[in-house]
Amino acid sequence: MNDVLTVNCSPTAKSLPIRMALRAGLFAARGVDLQLVSTENSREQRTGLARGDFQLVHVAFDNAVSMKDVDGEDVVVVLGGDSGMNELFVQSEITSVEGVRGKRLIVDAPDTAFALQAYKIFADHGLVRDRDYEVKPVGRGELRIAAMQADKDNSAAILNLPYSLDATRLGFRSLGDTTNYVGPYQAGSAFVMRAWAQANRNLLVRYIAAYLEGLSLTLDPHRHEDCVTVLIEDLGTERDIAEQTLVLLRQPGFGLEPTAAMDEEGIRNTLALRASLQGGAAGNLDPQRYVDLSYHAEALALLGRKDDGGTR
Repeated sequence: MNDVLTVNCSPTAKSLPIRMALRAGLFAARGVDLQLVSTENSREQRTGLARGDFQLVHVAFDNAVSMKDVDGEDVVVVLGGDSGMNELFVQSEITSVEGVRGKRLIVDAPDTAFALQAYKIFADHGLVRDRDYEVKPVGRGELRIAAMQADKDNSAAILNLPYSLDATRLGFRSLGDTTNYVGPYQAGSAFVMRAWAQANRNLLVRYIAAYLEGLSLTLDPHRHEDCVTVLIEDLGTERDIAEQTLVLLRQPGFGLEPTAAMDEEGIRNTLALRASLQGGAAGNLDPQRYVDLSYHAEALALLGRKDDGGTR
């Protein structure tokens, strides 16, 4: 009998490796009965993980930092993924970051991850939060787009695939990749409660192995049509957006990291960005405080792949 594992992941293009692995029966083949769920925002992901509603979440690395340093929860990051694939979008009439002055920034949650990227970008352009612009949390990507459509004073949001492509089609203006403003950034991650990981090591390693197999399918050009089908059927993505999404997911240096490794420079920069905006002791900038890639290494060994140390 397979082990039940409930995983929370927002319904974005970044979830494609999980969905491909599910379609191909890769989790079941490794004895994992995967239950995939989602919530409206990252705050609910963090709360649900601590409460035991699910055992693993795929969400931006900074959320794990917040859980550990702010909420006092002993979480551990076990998997990387990408630098965010984030773009800063604004209403069409706005041509610069400074054009957001007097308006609103729309975020998922106001205290973590991509909201912090936006605060940094705005601060570097002379905009002070709660003085020069208002922050309004509404939840995940499609909800941020809806808010910008509903009210032009909802002037800016950070979006990633496929919502960044939807935003472009809807006429919103991209002011560029957020890493062009803030530098290397560790976004994609999966994390768990440390005690759960220690008690369920074998299950976690098998999950990561199946995830990595799904990631390989996602990046395989020979599985292009299968990936398009999943994006259309699971996420409601239109075909042209699905096609463009796959091109970007497979783009080296921008899309999904082929082994879901973590970028050490990106980790350190993400931690430094959070510390500069949210406060924190200098000792908290040590990546080892938050990350244990031994599970990732075991999964690679299970797949017969070389252990790259889980970082790049």
